[in-house]
Amino acid sequence: MNKFRSRLLFALLTLIIVVLVCLGLLLAQLFKNFYFQTFQERMEKEAELVELFIGKEGLTNPTLQENVDSISESLSVRATIINNDGTILVDSNASSHNGSLENTRILQEVIKKQSVNQEAFSRIEENHDLYYYGVPLVIDGQKEGFVVLSTSFASLNQVNQQIWGLLIGSLGVALIVILLLGIKIMNRYTRPIESATQVAMELAKGNYKARTYEDYMDETGMLSQSINALARNLQELIRSQEMQQDRLRTLIENMGSGMILIDSRGYINLVNRAYKEQFQIKMNDFLYHLYYEVFEHKEVVSLVEEIFMTEVKVRKHVVLSRNIERRHYDVYGAPIIGLNDEWKGIVLVFHDITELKKLEQVRRDFVANVSHELKTPITSIKGFSETLLDGAMEEPKLRKQFLSIIMNESQRMETLIQDLLDLSKVEQQGFQLNVQAININTLLYEIVMVLSNRAKERGIDLQIETLEEECLIEADIQRLTQIFMNLISNALNYTMPSGKVHIRIEEKLDKVLVHITDTGIGIAQEEIPRIFERFYRVDKARSRNSGGTGLGLAIVKHLVEAHKGHIDVQSKVNEGTTFSVTLNKYLEN
Repeated sequence: MNKFRSRLLFALLTLIIVVLVCLGLLLAQLFKNFYFQTFQERMEKEAELVELFIGKEGLTNPTLQENVDSISESLSVRATIINNDGTILVDSNASSHNGSLENTRILQEVIKKQSVNQEAFSRIEENHDLYYYGVPLVIDGQKEGFVVLSTSFASLNQVNQQIWGLLIGSLGVALIVILLLGIKIMNRYTRPIESATQVAMELAKGNYKARTYEDYMDETGMLSQSINALARNLQELIRSQEMQQDRLRTLIENMGSGMILIDSRGYINLVNRAYKEQFQIKMNDFLYHLYYEVFEHKEVVSLVEEIFMTEVKVRKHVVLSRNIERRHYDVYGAPIIGLNDEWKGIVLVFHDITELKKLEQVRRDFVANVSHELKTPITSIKGFSETLLDGAMEEPKLRKQFLSIIMNESQRMETLIQDLLDLSKVEQQGFQLNVQAININTLLYEIVMVLSNRAKERGIDLQIETLEEECLIEADIQRLTQIFMNLISNALNYTMPSGKVHIRIEEKLDKVLVHITDTGIGIAQEEIPRIFERFYRVDKARSRNSGGTGLGLAIVKHLVEAHKGHIDVQSKVNEGTTFSVTLNKYLEN
């Protein structure tokens, strides 16, 4: 039983007990007064009857004593006749009453007080538990004394005790019956209230699934219905709010740009995952700190201060140092204004545009390199053509030499344009491979046979180490030939005479590795990440002399990635280089 029900039951029990006790006291007093009044009226009537009888018989009647004794026995009282001076004339059953002398003395005192009084009297002696009632004795119109009837007052007390017993018993039963009915009625009305209270407490704790019973269609039933309706509405509201919060949290945490939320006092309240990963910070070092205490870059601090002062949107391009590199950011800041034009804070968004800047630089370099690569042969063709037109054409030896140079430069331009077209085709999204089963041993052996004459001319030892068993892979034979033709040709071009180029095939589970090792000039470690860029040359003079366009490795890298493989480079200057191409045996569709 909870406190509410206990307090209610205690109040109800106290009220019932107080009402019953007051009712008992009132009834007991009424019954006592009624019985005493009845008892007094009976004594009065009996005394008048005895006086009337003695008045007719007279005091000189020899049978007076006997008659008084009979009357006393019949009425269960003591009858006493006393004259005016207090002398007892007749006393019924005097010997049978204890303390008769004391009673006689009390009677004499009563008579003395009432001697001048002509009316009836009554007196209660609580010390002796006696009740006296006397009437004047009148014979022949003369007052001769008093007729006094006395009886024990114990009967009145006994009746009073019986009345109290009856009242206590009946009121006790009434208390039990009322209490049981009260508990039943109280349970009917308090149980829904307790249930509604419990549900309200659960709702306050955040448990919006709590429900109460709906038993009766009365006020408590309406309360239960209202509580349940409130719980359902709150549950729907919280579910909708949680869904919106989850969507917002997911959006903020998974957006590609870094975001920071600053409140109106300048404290940082939110940092998303992108910002944390971009700047490699710890949340505890940023959250709930002042912005100018945690931002290391003055550009960002000044941008925030500008928004605080002007309350307008600001967008700036800044270059921020991050560890050992410098990255470009497009920072967008905006004030947060509430519905009532209340200043809430600032939101900052950091867009990392470093890759865009790099791509823009690559585009610029590409245009410049293409222009440079095309300008050289065009200048040569133009120059030798003008020389021929100016008269050199008349000399057969010069004419043949100049026309050979013009032809070589034209072939160089054609190769460059073809490589550009191949690279553009490979980089297109719709590029597809003509996949078929290829024996990698046979393919590489045929490429080596094609390039063997060039190797002999340069005095380079070209060797191949194939697998003992046939090794089939899924690939585009034309593109695969282009890959290894480029790599082996580069190895021959950058290897000194009497050098060595070694090709080795390695099989690992579902992959095939092809290692092309030369003893050439090598590549510096800082240049290795750039060798796959367009028009990048390790040795520009040697590359141009060999007819290279600077696009071969860029094409190789894209073709290897199109086969879902990868290429690695290990090199040391003046010691040699090893290109390792890893290909899958089976291409997944």
